[in-house]
Amino acid sequence: MKTINNTQYTVVAMACCAMLTACGGGNEQAPQSKQVTLLSAVQSGGGANSGGTALTCEQLVGVTIPANIIGVGLHPSGNSTTGALVTSAVVTDGATLPVPAGIFCKVFGNIKPLDPNAPVINFALNLPVNWNHKAMMFGGAGYNGDLSIFSSGLGNVLVAATAHASPLARGYATFGSDSGHTEKSPFIFGRDASFAVNDEALQNFASDALKKTRDSAVYLINMYYGSAPQKTYFQGASTGGREGIAYVQRWPQDMDGVISLLPAWNGAAFTLQLGRVSRALGQPGAYLNVPKRKLLYDASIAQCDAYDGVKDGVVSNIAACNAKFNPSTATVDGNSTGAPLRCAGGAELGDSCLSDAQITAMQVFASPMLLSTPLASGETQYPGFNVWGTDLGVPSSNPDLAFAPIVGLNTAAPADQVTPSMPYGTAFYDQWVKYFVTRDANYPSLTLDPQNLGIWQTRVNQLSLLQDMNNTNLSAFFNKGGKILLAHGSADALVATKSTADYFQRLEATMGKGKVKKAVRYWEIPGYGHGVSPNFNATFDSVTILENWVEQGVKPKNQVTVDKTGLPGRARPLCDFPTWPKYRGQGDVNLATSFKCVKPKDGHDHDDYDDDDGEEHDD
Repeated sequence: MKTINNTQYTVVAMACCAMLTACGGGNEQAPQSKQVTLLSAVQSGGGANSGGTALTCEQLVGVTIPANIIGVGLHPSGNSTTGALVTSAVVTDGATLPVPAGIFCKVFGNIKPLDPNAPVINFALNLPVNWNHKAMMFGGAGYNGDLSIFSSGLGNVLVAATAHASPLARGYATFGSDSGHTEKSPFIFGRDASFAVNDEALQNFASDALKKTRDSAVYLINMYYGSAPQKTYFQGASTGGREGIAYVQRWPQDMDGVISLLPAWNGAAFTLQLGRVSRALGQPGAYLNVPKRKLLYDASIAQCDAYDGVKDGVVSNIAACNAKFNPSTATVDGNSTGAPLRCAGGAELGDSCLSDAQITAMQVFASPMLLSTPLASGETQYPGFNVWGTDLGVPSSNPDLAFAPIVGLNTAAPADQVTPSMPYGTAFYDQWVKYFVTRDANYPSLTLDPQNLGIWQTRVNQLSLLQDMNNTNLSAFFNKGGKILLAHGSADALVATKSTADYFQRLEATMGKGKVKKAVRYWEIPGYGHGVSPNFNATFDSVTILENWVEQGVKPKNQVTVDKTGLPGRARPLCDFPTWPKYRGQGDVNLATSFKCVKPKDGHDHDDYDDDDGEEHDD
């Protein structure tokens, strides 16, 4: 049986279906001089606020979780696992974490599969001494396969600022898993999909590991504290964002609230679009090197920046930019008399312009993928990306931006033999084709046309039913008082912002705008990328916002996001979709109060938007 050795705890930077976040250390054993003190803090069992009848941290080691405790709702005739085992439990000083926390019991375990050839689900659970009687599950990133600080519950929510306490530091029991496999080199940072040749491992990744991990964690929380959590929340980004949406669709009674950031909710359709874009970038001369990326970025900023009423280095009026910017006719400085962005005659003439091949690839990137045959999930398309005004991966010395090139176009053009140096989306598609679709590690992935799947249509249809979390009837979750915070950066080059807007609008169509307003907020953040951004790296206290809404009924009104990288400290309002922040014409451009949320209309704006009309009608 595979176990986890906590002394070799993996701390890496994870990409999210790709979200990436840099993580530091955090598994150091407490010095011997501290260990007695730490142990005495929990020797009564379950920490300082337990009834004293629960197990101590040390006593959790070797605890088994019966198979009939763990379920996914799809196995009425039997169990979904063969049980779970706690492999280690160590009292730990949270002060050593990158986001400091109090003393807690750090638990590792594994959930055993039904199929003896399937890998175990490795999970982590953190049990603070000063428990707030709540729990928070952490989602993964990319194809998962790791227990980093980001996915194990030791870190913070993606959009948290340095000043925002982590869930663990707030007293949450936190937990997460590797979703049922361990990633293999060289496609690290969530790009290894080799696990998917096993059906149980594939289904675990698709969603089953979520329920299995939650049930195991709650069982152990009960054993440690002597009671179950009073509230349970989920937070995740990219794949983790998809997982949050999947959870409320499949097991709505388990969660009280979800923070879903930049969610890749329609996993199969999303991956097909990545393949379409990769094939376009792989055409002769179509790939943009770093100077050409910066040239395109600067040209689009120059033209589109002022569409929101002020030149501040951020494109806020995305609809206007998408409607008006044309790389074939744009100039490099945004002026009508400036040098053309397009090379003369469309030829390749160096780094001072874009060739027709490169412009064509970018136009594919910005356009929707229309499927010739609808998927079995019902998906017929995947929207285009907001390419104009978006960083496509320009290297920076700023550590906050270390992974921006990887989630952009990276360092090599897509080719027959896919490598980790190619765009993240290319590697993601390649692994999906090889291990999800064909199950042939030697299959040349870029030869598979996402819009004409041929003999692979049936297989992709099967996958779409596993991966596309597109159910929009959330009545069970809404009726129990569940709340969802959705947020997505408008400058995301890995998961299309328009895709999240699509899901939100489908929710409104199914549930009615009034019911959705009572339970969901969706914020599009101008300039924010896929977890990293050179022009507006967004932060806001999503945990407190969600807590206040769920537990006190305080609606998320007049919320603000603060940049931590582009111009640290500047703020913008978090505008309820479909509104966006427009400059009022006066006031400090770095203050959120200098902007108003306005509705888009044909690429322009009109009347001011009232965040709350005093009523929430059930349409």
